[in-house]
Amino acid sequence: MAGGWAKDGAVSEQIEASIEDELARMKAARRPVGESLTECADCGEEIPKKRRLALPGVKLCIECASERDGRQGARGGINRRGSKDSQLK
Repeated sequence: MAGGWAKDGAVSEQIEASIEDELARMKAARRPVGESLTECADCGEEIPKKRRLALPGVKLCIECASERDGRQGARGGINRRGSKDSQLK
């Protein structure tokens, strides 16, 4: 379903591109940076050496990281691909 000057499948391509952009942003945001801590920044428990080696730059123990992941709310996104829907909001 295309309208106006858009080619067939253009809407699907915009949706897929927006999803790919958001996934890339989320992956980059979750990637730890810097040197790993030996103790959790939230609770102070020791972070196991295997976790520090597997995730360079890790700052939280598994329990605190799981709790923090569960608290993340929905993020309102903006379709930066220039669709009419994003311009109406």
